[in-house]
Amino acid sequence: MTLVDLSRFMKSQLEGLMVSEMIQGKRKTPILMVPIENVSEEISSISDLRALLVIMPDKSLQPLNYVADIEFKQGPILINREQAARFSVVTTNVSDRDIVSFVEELKQRISQEINLPVGYSVVFGGEFENQQRATKNLLTVIPVALGLILIILFTTFGSLGKAGLVLANIPFAVMGGVFALFVSGEYLSVPASVGFIALLGVAVLNGVVMVSYFEQTKLSAANLYSRIVDGSVRRLRPVLMTATTAMFGLIPLVFATGPGAEIQKPLAIVVIGGLLTSTITTLYLLPLFYRILEQRNAQS
Repeated sequence: MTLVDLSRFMKSQLEGLMVSEMIQGKRKTPILMVPIENVSEEISSISDLRALLVIMPDKSLQPLNYVADIEFKQGPILINREQAARFSVVTTNVSDRDIVSFVEELKQRISQEINLPVGYSVVFGGEFENQQRATKNLLTVIPVALGLILIILFTTFGSLGKAGLVLANIPFAVMGGVFALFVSGEYLSVPASVGFIALLGVAVLNGVVMVSYFEQTKLSAANLYSRIVDGSVRRLRPVLMTATTAMFGLIPLVFATGPGAEIQKPLAIVVIGGLLTSTITTLYLLPLFYRILEQRNAQS
């Protein structure tokens, strides 16, 4: 008696075998071959199941316990498979810490405390998998975006030094975003990474507003110092309007508690914190660095 033959016989006795199908338009009705007596209703205990007669390959009748060990066991209700392998899912909600450090610690403890049998493996998915995928994409997108911004700035100012001067505002903006995450107790997540990208655009925009005005007044004002002071005063209001409008618009998201707050809150915190530092850099350090760059260009 093979396992396939036994399974087929048991299915014919307990459920019935589909031998054909009746098609009526779009409706399909299976035609089953079932025993005259309902065997499943007669089996009320495990002893009745053991005594169920099975037709052997030599046409003899034997009780089911002659070919199978029948007993109660605990097991999964449903066996899931993925890529031709069984898998079981263990879910958890991570709170009060970032997912990456949690998974790294979990991997370390599993390798130290659990000896997995041959053929077994542990794979981490869910939000951690999405974050790893998003981080990988961001590591590709951000350098490309910075390269395109550098090209645009170079074509705008015609100077690689001035383009780099505007891009130098980005590290100060990132510093503010990281510090804001640290103070608020949030962690670097995918929404926070998106916030850094949005922050990058605003920081570059404020730098372009400041440096472009310095370049426009180069012909009308011969004195470098007066040109920088006048440009800083005139560009103060546009830079502050750009930064404060974005910050005040995102402040309600910082205190959000409803559905979606886990996405909105880190993004808003990063942008607000980064705009604070980048605005200070644009208003104070950028004119200073521009003056140093212009003096070096004049000497050379």
